[in-house]
Amino acid sequence: MLKRLVIGRAKRSEELSETLLPKRLALPIFASDPLSSVAYATQEILLVLTLGGLAYLHFTPWIGAAVVALMAVVVLSYRQVVNSYPGGGGSYTVVSTNLGPSAGLVVGASLLVDYVMTVAVSVASGVDNIISALPALADYRVLMALGFVALLTAMNLRGVRESGRLFAAPTYLFIGGVLIMVGTGLLRYVLGDAPVAESARYGIVPEQGDADLTGLALVMLVLRAFSSGCTALTGVEAISNGVPAFRKPKSKNAASTLAAMGIIAVVMFTGVTTLAIVAEVHITNDSCRLTGLADCGEHTQRTVIAQLAAAVFGGSTSFGFYYIQAVTALILILAANTAFNGFPLLSSILAEHRYLPRQLHNRGDRLVFSNGILALAVVAGLLLYGFKANVTSLIHLYILGVFTSFTLSQTGMIRHWNRALRTETDPVSRRRHRLARAINTTGAVVTGLVLVIVLATKFTQGAWVAVLAAVLLWLMMRGIHRHYDRTSAELAVTDPRQESTPPSRVLAIVLVSTLHKPTLRALAYARAFRPDSLEAVTVAVDQESLAVLRKQWNDFDIQVPLKILRSPYREITRPAVEYVRSIRRAGPHDVVAVFVPEYVVGHWWENLLHNHSALWLKSRLLFIPGVTVTSVPWQLSSAVHAKRPTARAPGSVRRGEPPNTARHTTVHPAPDAPGPS
Repeated sequence: MLKRLVIGRAKRSEELSETLLPKRLALPIFASDPLSSVAYATQEILLVLTLGGLAYLHFTPWIGAAVVALMAVVVLSYRQVVNSYPGGGGSYTVVSTNLGPSAGLVVGASLLVDYVMTVAVSVASGVDNIISALPALADYRVLMALGFVALLTAMNLRGVRESGRLFAAPTYLFIGGVLIMVGTGLLRYVLGDAPVAESARYGIVPEQGDADLTGLALVMLVLRAFSSGCTALTGVEAISNGVPAFRKPKSKNAASTLAAMGIIAVVMFTGVTTLAIVAEVHITNDSCRLTGLADCGEHTQRTVIAQLAAAVFGGSTSFGFYYIQAVTALILILAANTAFNGFPLLSSILAEHRYLPRQLHNRGDRLVFSNGILALAVVAGLLLYGFKANVTSLIHLYILGVFTSFTLSQTGMIRHWNRALRTETDPVSRRRHRLARAINTTGAVVTGLVLVIVLATKFTQGAWVAVLAAVLLWLMMRGIHRHYDRTSAELAVTDPRQESTPPSRVLAIVLVSTLHKPTLRALAYARAFRPDSLEAVTVAVDQESLAVLRKQWNDFDIQVPLKILRSPYREITRPAVEYVRSIRRAGPHDVVAVFVPEYVVGHWWENLLHNHSALWLKSRLLFIPGVTVTSVPWQLSSAVHAKRPTARAPGSVRRGEPPNTARHTTVHPAPDAPGPS
């Protein structure tokens, strides 16, 4: 009942086409991350530049222009990816196809780490904006962040289309709000009434006490500010990963959505950065570096977007201010939705290629990759809890994976076009291929340089954690792939006649603790299999119980020999397992069939009272070659009367079964075998 309330009714496999996205829903689903980064990318540039004091803020427009140029190159490059690889997978597919599986796995690991960081940073930044409007909530930062992750998880488990409808309005409201704010602020500037930020009157003390930076120190400051501003590019690759989720024509619709995202993001980022310069926003990572404060310890700095909204719309109590704060907080939290769509899709592809557990390739009741959604939520939640939902701490772990995938995917696309040019003879197509190769070459060079800059400026700031996580994930995925390969090779049929050779004999054993109805049923089932030999085995841990069992065995005239195993140390599992092993050693070509009577209970707490010995025995016996273990269930009255849902069996949606159709497995005993008592 709770599951259906949260995620809705289960969907049939045939309904998958109904979940495909039109462009108006695909934009908020796949582009909310790069669009929302407008809320903090400019702030990250300013935070780094003010480490040297106010003197270096004049670099802001140049750094902003470099970020815009980089975004244009990346968007153009990924349009080539979308058109050339419409099957989805984005950078991972491109790199795996053109540069090899190992390089593809580097991209896969980097993107998975980056998707986790997207959720953590977006949610933490959204909570920051809520606290900017309502400072009294500061003590509940972590709790709010975890609550939003749980909400996003539930919404995405309901399905891609449903989450798109829910998230579309906040995304478009954010775009409209920011454009109105930027337009109003710049119009006031042109008319001679420039908005002034609340922090414009404060000075900033350089972090090292010396604002005179020259040479390499100045270069590193500017490069570090640029790398922080590159957070505006996070999530650009999500559309290329999710092409299969678009309506037909998939590639065309995905490319159009990517172009729209790029144009909107560039306009908003340029507008916010320009307005921050005009309004003279001064922000630092430590309030006590602001000059002119009476009590820096009690001062809470508002975010850049909050200061701009207050300056443009007439203060921190205006409707415009609260509107911008509300939609900004919403879009930042919903920006994590980009990862909630990208991570499950990518992990599904990796699972299909046997680099991750195959369960990640299964669709849930709502035809989404629910296991991937839950895995992302758990890891991101742990990260938010560990870093106290602090944006400043989390941001340094960010964007490294994005530029790794950018660089490798563009390099892969260069090889793709080189291969196409070797076989293409049409002059028009060759010119088009050369232009595409030039775009991807530019993208590879530029993003490669940015990757080096990001590594150089952020590695010691905490990016080493993301690098280590990606390396460990890469090694883990390689290990999973080797395991699946070994398993496939081990299970492959080489000689059907040899593999299907029947065993010399089938020796049946029924494990007995006391003589009751489940025991008699297990004996009857064992007889139905017509084994070459059948015996009951009990472990004598208590002499009085053994005497009672022997008497009952004789009184009821059970026509099955009872084997008694001695256990001086009162163990049950070891004597039974050793006895089965001894039978296998005596007849290596025989099969030993072990029948274990078990209770089926109707309440979860009853499991605490029954079946512990049986479960432990089965877990040990399954490791012995040539041994089969059969559970013989006996339903207690609580199980018989328990209410169970019958509309759909577990997994029936993935099997394509209609509702109200039960799947039954019936064991037919031999005609002359006695039925269970």
